[in-house]
Amino acid sequence: MRDSIARALVWMLRLLLPSAGKHTAQHIAATVTPTPEPAPVSPWSEPWTSPTREQAREAFRLQAETTMELGTVQRERRAAVLLADIGIDYPYTYDGAPFPAAAFVQSHDGWNTSGTTAGRLTA
Repeated sequence: MRDSIARALVWMLRLLLPSAGKHTAQHIAATVTPTPEPAPVSPWSEPWTSPTREQAREAFRLQAETTMELGTVQRERRAAVLLADIGIDYPYTYDGAPFPAAAFVQSHDGWNTSGTTAGRLTA
């Protein structure tokens, strides 16, 4: 019985007296509502800034023109090593070499291709 009387009194006091807690209209109006953070920008919403296909092709074409062919260079190096092994100087040069092809002097008037290692260089 005491519990129901206390509840009734609290209910009557809430109706008659203004409240001063966090649930009052003044407190709710005083608090600042947080602004939502903007959504992250998708990289797909921005325009394409990389080179086009034509620009990439042109760049690779220019690079291929200025680059030496690796297969040819390796074949020439292997031939120079095999010929040096049997005592023949091979005029192996490349762009930017510290010595010209004229720096090589062959010790005889031709290449000996009969029965030597040099005979197998037809690649």
